[in-house]
Amino acid sequence: MKLSESQIAEFRNNGYLIIKQLVSPAVCEQMLAVTQQQLDAPAQPLEYETDVGYPGAPSSLQAPGGATIRRLRGAYQRDTCFRNWAADPAQVAKLEQLLGEKIALSLAHHNCVMTKHPTFGTATGWHRDIRYWSFTRPDLVCVWLALGPEIEVNGGLKFIPGSHRLQLQLEQLDALDFLRPDMAENQPIFAQGRQVELDKGDVVFFHSSLFHAAGRNTTDAVKTSVVFAYHGVSNPPLAGSKSAAAGEVLLDT
Repeated sequence: MKLSESQIAEFRNNGYLIIKQLVSPAVCEQMLAVTQQQLDAPAQPLEYETDVGYPGAPSSLQAPGGATIRRLRGAYQRDTCFRNWAADPAQVAKLEQLLGEKIALSLAHHNCVMTKHPTFGTATGWHRDIRYWSFTRPDLVCVWLALGPEIEVNGGLKFIPGSHRLQLQLEQLDALDFLRPDMAENQPIFAQGRQVELDKGDVVFFHSSLFHAAGRNTTDAVKTSVVFAYHGVSNPPLAGSKSAAAGEVLLDT
């Protein structure tokens, strides 16, 4: 159930840790089946590609591809299979090691099934998840489960190892806190970016301050991932913030 000392050190150093084949094919297939059912009969809360407004996204819900779903939000509340994974004692034990205390699941952030569709699944620039989260400390762990292959051509994750420790100047970031591609100071940072390759059942634990990105899906198949975010009990969301509005779930092994 627990991580080795070397795995913990890898997470501390790089800001992320990949564990291969952590989730069984049968569990992944169940999640995929539920996801497909919910894509076929979508119910709120949802995020559409047009909502994020990234380059190449449909301009409106009425535009071609406008109904392309980016996230099935509220995954924890959607189905037992997602709840069981989010609160799995083996996963909780690992997160307690990484955060050094008892943990809670955030219902406000991530808590989703992410789908990247062909044609209209947009690319995401280099960013940190903590940029729009409000907690006592910027110290959360995101857990990303691949329900199928995730590689460069279908918009798989890219990380900049160690970037959770970067000290940046404000001008290196744009208005949405993405690393600016036009800044000379950012070029050596971009050069350190690393594409990761995941298979069905692989899980990535990554720090909320780690810079990551993802390209477009140029294949003919939807890429599907389940993503949750966790924080230590001593690091609650700030009162009155969006991070606090949806509540949380205290977890135990």
